[in-house]
Amino acid sequence: MLKEFQEFVSKGNVMDLAVGVIIGGAFGLIVKSLTDDIIMPLVGAIFGGFDFSNYFIPLSSQVTALSLDAAREQGAVFAYGSFLTVVINFLILAWIIFLMIKFVNNLRRKLETEKEAPAAAPPPADVQLLTEIRDLLAKGK
Repeated sequence: MLKEFQEFVSKGNVMDLAVGVIIGGAFGLIVKSLTDDIIMPLVGAIFGGFDFSNYFIPLSSQVTALSLDAAREQGAVFAYGSFLTVVINFLILAWIIFLMIKFVNNLRRKLETEKEAPAAAPPPADVQLLTEIRDLLAKGK
């Protein structure tokens, strides 16, 4: 069983998947920072300076805080602003992945059409000779 597991892990697909998960996690952090630190402040400035991440509805009468973190300490809250930020995060990530896949697909199509198009065969010797004679006569004029 241990040998089978070693064979499974040593296959290229498993290693590729592991690298993809690690890079995906790091890329997710980049997108989260882009959303939290750049996009959401701009959206907040456009719509009057509010911060989506602090939008919540208290689900308990004991919640009197104005910030989400403090409200969570006081009781249950419905944090729809935080959810909205995560949805925007997802949409940005999905758009970037869509653009990357579109680029790769276009590149693959381009490579396939280059492989399919055969190189033009050189003309027969008599046609080459006639072309050279024509070119020489054109230069002589």
